[in-house]
Amino acid sequence: MRPALIVIAGAAVLALAGCTGTPETPAAAPSVPVIAPGEPGEQARTLAPGEATTAIPSPAANAADVRFMRDMVIHHRQALDLSLLAPSRAESGALKRLAARITDVQGLEISMMTTWLREQGQKVPEHHAAHGDMPGMATPEQIEALKAADGADFDRLYVKLMTAHHLGAITMATEVLTKGSHFRVLELAEDVSVSQAAEINRMRAF
Repeated sequence: MRPALIVIAGAAVLALAGCTGTPETPAAAPSVPVIAPGEPGEQARTLAPGEATTAIPSPAANAADVRFMRDMVIHHRQALDLSLLAPSRAESGALKRLAARITDVQGLEISMMTTWLREQGQKVPEHHAAHGDMPGMATPEQIEALKAADGADFDRLYVKLMTAHHLGAITMATEVLTKGSHFRVLELAEDVSVSQAAEINRMRAF
């Protein structure tokens, strides 16, 4: 029996030592790099640990966010007014498809922007609200000329007006990316910059 008691006693000592010993400190989890998207035309970059907490956009809206969303609702509505003329007046099938895409995408964005404005307790602009010196907007005379055009003449004027319109939207988006704070506004501004730049490149082929 003595050898067995020695074995049991030894096991108990080892177990007691394991219970009373200092627990090992768990290994630190590996740090995960935080990637910040660059401004339009710039590459993304990896943030330093101290930057990561300040680089996240704020959920609160500021005046630049509200102004951008209001103005872009008006801006998009004119793009829809111009594009809805294409099915009955354009000659190019490719241009008709582009105009349909602009109508679909910007229509959805208008819905999102008006919802956001109401959530912020802000008034949604009237459909024919004044646009002042908003960049890229067609004048009443240009709109009347587009309505009177047909076939290849319509295609040329539509591309001219819509290219200027898209460039104006990109200017507005670039500005809010430096002044805005609400994450949904900044996401939309990024989307507008990328998608409308791509559509400008497509229109250069017409």
